[in-house]
Amino acid sequence: MKHGVTPTIYYCNPNIYPLEEYEIRKNECSRYAKSLGLEIIDEDYDHDNWLQEMKGLEQEPERGPRCLKCFKYRLLRTAQYAKEHGFTVITTTLASSRWKSLEQIEEAGHFAESQVPEVTFWAQNWRKGGLSERRIQIIKEYGFYNQQYCGCEFSMR
Repeated sequence: MKHGVTPTIYYCNPNIYPLEEYEIRKNECSRYAKSLGLEIIDEDYDHDNWLQEMKGLEQEPERGPRCLKCFKYRLLRTAQYAKEHGFTVITTTLASSRWKSLEQIEEAGHFAESQVPEVTFWAQNWRKGGLSERRIQIIKEYGFYNQQYCGCEFSMR
């Protein structure tokens, strides 16, 4: 792919609720990956374990402590998978959303790399340099489903 980098997509979203929403988003991601000839790894949907991890943070606002914990949880799992399968760099599409805190995403990514030192977190701001516009263009071009909430049941309020 571009610049000699061929990404592999690790789909780790146990936060998404309900299961039907998870499936819609996973299918859209899979459709895009297939169109680009990219591999997608589907992490098991383990919403119950994710809920246990978020216990006590249910009432926190968006961009609050729950989101940071969720990002850390998911990026740590990503880093662990990366190490086990020979990948040395991870990044996240979370950083493309204007609704997410870039500071929290970077903190979570650096937390994951501190726990799995064989893996480096690539802290890329996917909103700059025309990338936000490109995201919108891809959504229109592929007719992608565009969700109206983060994914977890606590963000549905």
